[in-house]
Amino acid sequence: MTTHLPTTPYPRFHLAFPVNDLAGARAFYGDFLGCPEGRSSDDWVDFDFFGHQIVAHKVDARAMTDATSLVDGQNVPVRHFGAVLDMPAWEALAAKLTDGGVRFVIEPYVRFKGQPGEQATMFLLDPFGNALEFKAFADINALFAT
Repeated sequence: MTTHLPTTPYPRFHLAFPVNDLAGARAFYGDFLGCPEGRSSDDWVDFDFFGHQIVAHKVDARAMTDATSLVDGQNVPVRHFGAVLDMPAWEALAAKLTDGGVRFVIEPYVRFKGQPGEQATMFLLDPFGNALEFKAFADINALFAT
């Protein structure tokens, strides 16, 4: 699969958002915008959005504001944003947040163990209720693995 990875050393962003039609999301992001598709399930699909990772999560139209999606056995808040860090930076941030008494929505852990796209992840809320995800890959080339 060809990706649109930026040549800068800056971290890539990750954005998850609700949709009520995955076929429509594939048509718009994949076919129309030309974003290669990554991992997917019956409930969500990853896209390589010009070197950044975006994830469309299918939810009922009535649940578009408080939507969650089941990912690796966890109810992930669909509306969230975050950063893809390198593993040492992720580990340091996880320790800082844990030591600081942060209440996690999803505690730091490694999901998709032994599978393509294995990643360290954690979710928390900012002071305004916005969900944030910080993730890291042992191999950054697995960011868009299928």
